Amino acid sequence: MLLKKIQNIEFGVLSPEQIRKMSAIEIKSPETYDKDGYPMEGGLMDPHLGVINPSLRCKTCGQKMKQCPGHFGSLEMVRPIVHPKFSNKLEELLHATCKECGKIALKDESLEEFKKSIERLDKEEAVKLLVKKTKTKRKCPHCGAARAEILLDKPTNFYLDKDRLYPSQIREWVEKISEEDLKLFAYDLTRLRPEWFIQTVLQIPPITIRPSITLESGIKSEDDLTHKLVDVIRINLRLKDNIDAGAPQLIIEDLWDLLQYHVTTYFDNDTAGVPPAKHRSGRSLRTLVQRLKGKKGRFRYNLTGKRVNYAARSTIIPDPYLSINQVGVPEPIANNLTVPEFVTEWNIEEMKKFIKKGDNVVYITKPNGLRKKVTELNKKEVIEELEVGSKVERILQDGDIVLFNRQPSLHRLSMLAHEVKVMPNKAIRMNPMVCKPYNADFDGDEMNLHVPQTQEGISEARELMYVENQVISPRHGQPVIGGQEDDMTGLFILTMDQTEFTKEEAMHYLYNMGITELPEPDRGKKYSGKLIYSMALPEKLNVEYHNNTAKQLKGAKIPREGNEAIYKDAEVKIEDGKLVKGTIDSSSALVESILRNYTPHELERYYWRMAHLTHELLTTKGLSISIAEFENTPELENVRKEAIEEEITEGTELARKFAEGVLEPLPGRTVGESFELLMVRLGGKTKAKVQGKIAEYKLKKLLEAKRPTLDTMPIIVSGGRGSMLNVANMSGFWGQISVRTGRPKKGFTGRLIALNEKNDLAPKAGGFVSSNFVQGMNPTEYFMHSMGGRQGEVDTGVATKVSGYLYRRLANSLKDLHVSNDETVRTANKDVVQFRYGEDGVFPARTSGGNFANMDEIIRNMNRKEKKERKN
Repeated sequence: MLLKKIQNIEFGVLSPEQIRKMSAIEIKSPETYDKDGYPMEGGLMDPHLGVINPSLRCKTCGQKMKQCPGHFGSLEMVRPIVHPKFSNKLEELLHATCKECGKIALKDESLEEFKKSIERLDKEEAVKLLVKKTKTKRKCPHCGAARAEILLDKPTNFYLDKDRLYPSQIREWVEKISEEDLKLFAYDLTRLRPEWFIQTVLQIPPITIRPSITLESGIKSEDDLTHKLVDVIRINLRLKDNIDAGAPQLIIEDLWDLLQYHVTTYFDNDTAGVPPAKHRSGRSLRTLVQRLKGKKGRFRYNLTGKRVNYAARSTIIPDPYLSINQVGVPEPIANNLTVPEFVTEWNIEEMKKFIKKGDNVVYITKPNGLRKKVTELNKKEVIEELEVGSKVERILQDGDIVLFNRQPSLHRLSMLAHEVKVMPNKAIRMNPMVCKPYNADFDGDEMNLHVPQTQEGISEARELMYVENQVISPRHGQPVIGGQEDDMTGLFILTMDQTEFTKEEAMHYLYNMGITELPEPDRGKKYSGKLIYSMALPEKLNVEYHNNTAKQLKGAKIPREGNEAIYKDAEVKIEDGKLVKGTIDSSSALVESILRNYTPHELERYYWRMAHLTHELLTTKGLSISIAEFENTPELENVRKEAIEEEITEGTELARKFAEGVLEPLPGRTVGESFELLMVRLGGKTKAKVQGKIAEYKLKKLLEAKRPTLDTMPIIVSGGRGSMLNVANMSGFWGQISVRTGRPKKGFTGRLIALNEKNDLAPKAGGFVSSNFVQGMNPTEYFMHSMGGRQGEVDTGVATKVSGYLYRRLANSLKDLHVSNDETVRTANKDVVQFRYGEDGVFPARTSGGNFANMDEIIRNMNRKEKKERKN
C-alpha cells in the first residue's frame, strides 16, 4: 500500500461554479417525503443526495446505504445573500474602495509609499492600516466621486450613509476592485474572490449528515439542518413568485430580508443581534456552527471524547480493606465485560478445559474472523472446533488488569491500572488512600473502568500505570497515595505511649493484619500499641524524623525545657523494623523511606496492614466529638477576654490617629492603605495569641493524659483533618473577617452596614467578630461574617469554571511537548522548548521530597553500619 503524508490543509470559500460542479442535483422543492414515505424528486431528501434507507440505492453513485458516502446538492438563490461569517471582510473592502470605480481611495504616489511601508508588517495589520488611511476620505482621488460613510449593522445589513446597500449592489461594487488592489487586502485570487462572500447559490449538504429518524409512532422526524433548509427553500420560492407577479418593492425587500435571516441562522443560530430559530417546542435549532463548536460540538463531543467498548461506569464507594492496587468490580459489570485469551499451541488444551469447566467464556472468534456465542448447547461443538489462532473472550475475573479513570482527567494520575476484585452489589469500590490522585470523594462521584484488549495493552498498564508504582507525584516528588483522615487518626492513637492492649486484643489486631504469630509482650503482660504497629513495618527498616506533633508543639510555642514528657513523641525513631519512640501521623517521611529502601510492593503491603489495623482499632475503640470539648476553662476565658479588650483598645487608638491625620504610613503605602493593613495585622496578632494558648492547653491535655483521649485532638494533631484554627474559631473568637485581601470595604457611604455609626473606624465597625461558634454570634457579627462566606461561594462557582477552561486551553497548547532522547523538550515540529528537561534534567518523582537525596538518612545509615561492623 502506498502511504502519503499530508503536508498541509487549506481552508477556503467555494465559488458558485465549484458549488454547481460538486452538486449532484439542483434542489427546487422544500418537500421531503411523499404520502407513501418515499423521498420526493427534487426535494431535500432526493435519492441523488445519498440514501439512509437500506432498501434504496443512491441515484448518483448507485451504491446502497453503507457504501454511499452522500452527495452535495445546490439551491439557486433568487436574490444574492451576504454570507454572515464574511460581512466584516466585505466591510473592509467597502471602507477602502470607491463605489463608482472600485479603486482604493488613495493617490497613486501615496499607494506606492504605503506598499513600501507595509513590507515588514503582518498581513492583518497591513489591512487594518489601509482601512484606517482610506476610511475618512470623502472623495475618490481617481474618479472624483463623493464617498459616503459605510455602516455595518451586524451581522449582514450595510448602509451607505443612511441608504440601504443591498447584496446585489455590494456584489457589483466588489467585482469592480482590480486584482492588483485585492492583493493589498491579502487575497490569493487563485483560491478566493471577495464577490463569493455574496452567495448566489447555496450548497445543500448530503442526507448522510442530516438523516431522518422514524419515531415509534411511525412519523418521520427531520434533522435540524433539514428544518432550516426547508425554511430557506420556501422563502426563496415565495420571493421568486412575488418578483414574477410584480409585487410591490416593500414586500420583495421584506422577503429578501427574511431569506437573509434564514441563511444566517442556517450557518449560525447563535449570531449576535439575530433572534435564534426555534422548534415548535421552543428549543433552539442546532445548525452548522452549533454542530462544530463547544462542548457538545463535533470536535469535543465526537472526536476528542468518544464512547468506547469494553468500558463500564458506576458510582464509587470506599472499601479500606481492599489493597491500593485493587478495584472492587460489581458482579453485573464483571459478567458484562470480556477479556480476550489467545489460543496458542502451548495453551490449547488448557483453554478447552477452561471452556468445559464453567460458564465464564462468552464468545469464540475463529482465525477467519467468524464469531460464535458459547452456550451450554454448543459448548461441546465449540471445544472440538477450537484451533490455534482463535480468540476466547471470557468475563472479568479476580486478578485481571483494568484502567480506572475519573473525569475531569487533569493530570497523568487521573487514570491508573488496578487489579480486579469481583464483588457483590452495583457500586465500584476503591481504597480511600487512592482518592487523592483521582481527586475523588464519595458524595456521588462516578468513575470509569476500561478493559485492555491486547497483551501489549495489559503489559503497558501493569508496568507504566499500576497504582503501587505511582505513589510519588511526578509534580512535586511527595507521596500522593497514602493514609488520610481515619488512617492517620488511628495510627496516632495506636502509637501513643499511653496505648496498651491485653493479649486477646493484641491477637485480634494482629490476626486482622494477617499475622498469626504472637510476639513477646513488652509491658509485663500487656502489649504496647508501638509493638503492634511495628509488626506492620518492613523488616530492618531504619528511619528518624520529626513528625506532625513536633509542628503542632512548635506552632503553639511550647518550650522543650520543662516539657520533655510531651516532647517525647515528637521525634520518630524506627530501628530494625521496630518503632522505638514517637507517634506515626501524616508526615510523609516514613512512606518515602520505605519507597527508597524497599520495593513499591513492600509499601503496598504496609498500606494494606496499616489500613486493617487502624480501621479495626477505630471500629472497636470508637472516636467521638462533643461540644463540651470546646467550652473554655476559666483561665482560657480570661485570655480570650483580655485579647478582645487589647484588640479594641489598640484598634480604637489606630482609628483615632487615622481620623486625626497623625498615623505614620507604612513604606510604599498611602495612609489609608497603611491603616487598613495595620488593622488586619492587629486582628491576626490577637487571634494568634488566643489560638496559641488554646493549642497549648489542648496539646498538654492530650499528650499528658494517662489514656488516649478519643476526641477531636488526635484528629488535628495527627494531621488527619482540621487545624488549631478551627478550634480557635469554636473556643476563642472568629476575629477580623476578610474579603479578598483585607477588611470589607463595600457598603454605605461612611459606614459598612446600616447599624454602624457614620465614619466609625473602630474594629467592630470594620468587621471584628469577638464571638465564637460555641457562644454564637449576634446579628451584626453574623451579617459581617457572611460577607467573607459569600466570597468563598462566588469563588467556588465562578473560579472553578473559569480556571477549568483556562487549564483546558493551556493543556491543549502544550500537549505535543515531549522529552527527546537527547533530553531536550521539543514540540511535534522538533522545535526546542528546553535544552534540558526541567532545566536540570531531574524528574521530581525520582527525588527525595524535591531534593536529590536525603543526606541525613544516608549519613545515619552509614553510621549505623559502621557501629555494627565495630561490634562484630
